[in-house]
Amino acid sequence: MRQFSSMLNGLARSLRGKNSGNDDGREAAEAMAKDAKRNDLILRSSGSVNVNGSNNFASVFSKRGRKGVNQDCAIVWEEFGCQADMLFCGIFDGHGPWGHFVAKEVRESMPSSLLCNWQETLAQASLDPDTDLESDKKQHRFHIWKHSYLKTCAAVDHELEQHRKIDSFYSGTTALTIVRQGDLIYVANIGDSRAVLATTSDDGNLVPVQLTVDFKPNLPQEAERIIQCKGRVFCLHDEPGVHRVWLPDEESPGLAMSRAFGDYCIKGYGLISVPEVTQRHITSRDEFVVLATDGVWDVVSNQEAIQIVSSTPDKAKAAKQLVESAVRAWKKKRKGIAMDDISAICLFFHSSSPLE
Repeated sequence: MRQFSSMLNGLARSLRGKNSGNDDGREAAEAMAKDAKRNDLILRSSGSVNVNGSNNFASVFSKRGRKGVNQDCAIVWEEFGCQADMLFCGIFDGHGPWGHFVAKEVRESMPSSLLCNWQETLAQASLDPDTDLESDKKQHRFHIWKHSYLKTCAAVDHELEQHRKIDSFYSGTTALTIVRQGDLIYVANIGDSRAVLATTSDDGNLVPVQLTVDFKPNLPQEAERIIQCKGRVFCLHDEPGVHRVWLPDEESPGLAMSRAFGDYCIKGYGLISVPEVTQRHITSRDEFVVLATDGVWDVVSNQEAIQIVSSTPDKAKAAKQLVESAVRAWKKKRKGIAMDDISAICLFFHSSSPLE
């Protein structure tokens, strides 16, 4: 933890010397992103990321559905913020006419903004005489990450609304991201993508642990907020069971999730871009985590997903295997329904080799 404390002190010194610390910090974070891209530490397409000496191995795959352009996108950033023990990954599911542009914009802006806010929050915490960072490191780290995520998502949504080249009034995106820092992972979710952990039970079986909530409009706390804000939640006659969010006096926009970036036409009526942020301590029992858009989870169960991934010999192909399994399941279970875009990230915790 000595390294953690020295990093705090260094960040604190840099913050003291800056009047416009946030602007400088954002520029520094963006410079780190460019440097990471040059060193092949960032993946923004289907493929895999494996850095020598890292405990992480990430597999990514995305397939366009039958609705037009692929509006899903993803990112994996190893050595996030130039920290050897940190990784950032995220999956984004756009919707609406400009959804693919919105998803990519959030993918590009969110990591750098989060890194900047995390560094600033760390530095401020180290300057606060009432904060004892050594007393409960795990809890303090979580609060720092949660605060950083909340601040980041508010800023990203605000910047998106002001964007001159992207019209997100009737378009938006979900965002499911994970930061791994040592043996802790921090999960932030906006929308209906899902993170599922594969862990070994006491009897030796691999079992799924769902780490996120699918933020659908019919969840009691979500529906209550939407209705209090004068929005409406109901299913169309030809879509029984698919609850959507509607404006008070129009059958529009009909969003199938209750949280998203963008979608400013309904932001005042209960749709929010506030993430649920949680943490989990990774142990030797935890094998991998799957992040996937709803195109996977609409047709594949949590248990099926971890079985597909764990039975793929080549870890580099794990995400592709899961996505292709979901494509086959769509054809069997959803005949006559246009297949959604389907994307997944498989993040393995303990292996730096694609083959075991």
